[in-house]
Amino acid sequence: MKIKALILAAGYGTRLYPLTLNKAKPLIQVGKKTIIDHLLEGLNTISDIDTIYVVTNNKFFKDLKEWAQQANNHKIMVLNDGTLDNEDRLGSIGDINFVIQKENLNDDLLVIAGDNLFGFKLRDFVNFFKEKNTSILAFRDLQDIEKVKKRFGVGILKGDKVMDMEEKPEKPKSSLAATACYLFKAEDLQFVGKLVKENNSDAPGNLTVRIVRDSVLHAFVFEEHWFDIGSHENLTEARKIYEN
Repeated sequence: MKIKALILAAGYGTRLYPLTLNKAKPLIQVGKKTIIDHLLEGLNTISDIDTIYVVTNNKFFKDLKEWAQQANNHKIMVLNDGTLDNEDRLGSIGDINFVIQKENLNDDLLVIAGDNLFGFKLRDFVNFFKEKNTSILAFRDLQDIEKVKKRFGVGILKGDKVMDMEEKPEKPKSSLAATACYLFKAEDLQFVGKLVKENNSDAPGNLTVRIVRDSVLHAFVFEEHWFDIGSHENLTEARKIYEN
């Protein structure tokens, strides 16, 4: 079984200005490595992956191409979605669709946001995917409804099957936060293009909501650390963990 991997790196990191004014967020140093190098380290442990796509924008394309050359990994392919600023970005689902169309993808697809760091092993994530033979999504239980309220996608489970998904709910039904780590069955990628046509191309949570409704999604629930590097506060917390 072959799997394609995709790192989403086409955002403009506006909440981290001025740090990301001239630097792609995945190239920020956390501990001894950049965020994207931490992700690459995990992806390199999975022999099933034959291509690692990195989708970025026109502003940071050159920088990420240089990073790929230094990484010296023949599996990496950096793609430019052609956007120029935060106002015309394609959004997460839009960028997934861009890569699917450009590369004519019809394999299972592992998708990770280029600003997420987590402590679980991606190899375990892939093994869970093989066991369930459905699309899967990584969740972390934040143990507090208030911590997920209006901030994250939230999962409602029966066993490890996702029965319902709420996108940034006002009144969450659980404290299970959806992280930006997915492994999609090839047949579920049909929903990506449909969401783009419906102008739902920003939040990736819209895709998992659709899969729960029209296909099957299982939850990979982990207890290790997770950082969504969306703010200076989160970056500081992540650096504390990784520098130790």
